[in-house]
Amino acid sequence: MKIDLSGRIALVTGGSRGIGRAIAVRLGGCGARVAVNYVRHTRAAEETADMIRDAGGEPFTVRANLAKHEQIWRLCGALSERWGERLDILVSNAASGVIKPALELTEHHWDWTMGINAGTLLPLTQCASARMPAGSSIVAVSSLGALRAIPMYAAVGASKAALESLVRHLAIELAERGIRVNAVSAGVVETDALKHFPNRDDIIGNSRVKTPAGRLTEPQDVADVVLFLVSDLAKMVLGQTVIVDGGYSTLA
Repeated sequence: MKIDLSGRIALVTGGSRGIGRAIAVRLGGCGARVAVNYVRHTRAAEETADMIRDAGGEPFTVRANLAKHEQIWRLCGALSERWGERLDILVSNAASGVIKPALELTEHHWDWTMGINAGTLLPLTQCASARMPAGSSIVAVSSLGALRAIPMYAAVGASKAALESLVRHLAIELAERGIRVNAVSAGVVETDALKHFPNRDDIIGNSRVKTPAGRLTEPQDVADVVLFLVSDLAKMVLGQTVIVDGGYSTLA
């Protein structure tokens, strides 16, 4: 099945690597013009831009630290200068967080993790939705930690739960304007993010064994579901969190 996004403009935050890169390239391959937001990894962002071009899309790399909300508005301004006052697709993928047991978390750890993972979606949506016509779509990237207790994942899991709650509220508020808001929740994906887990090998090994699909979730699997959610095929899907984990959470 071919989904045609020709003429549509997309912004993928945290789009230089991992799941964000896969999403950006997938959207570009369907004809979208894709803005790739990044903070530090300039070379990775440029590599992603090359991959989007090779896939047939038009890329634009934009550096912005979403922890500083004034830079979110600057990011939207840069998009307007590049492609005009329109945005059709927003994928809120940028994430961070502190991996520690709950009793070792400081106030700074908590505030930082909640601010990046849940807090940025609101100003991003406020900025993006002002430019979005009816039929546009917003997708936030979550994780199974929103529903499950995972060792050393208390701050990140709580932030993802807050993110999914905000998605539901935004979906209701924006529905009357024809803007859809949903989330996609990924299972264990072997990306650079897992390097921060001291028990990384155990997480990957257990997931491989316990996933009914017989393999780990890959960034491309998540990108495919995001593509569906931003397409016209999902025009009656609002306020949902779609889990992409090969059945892992169904059994575990």
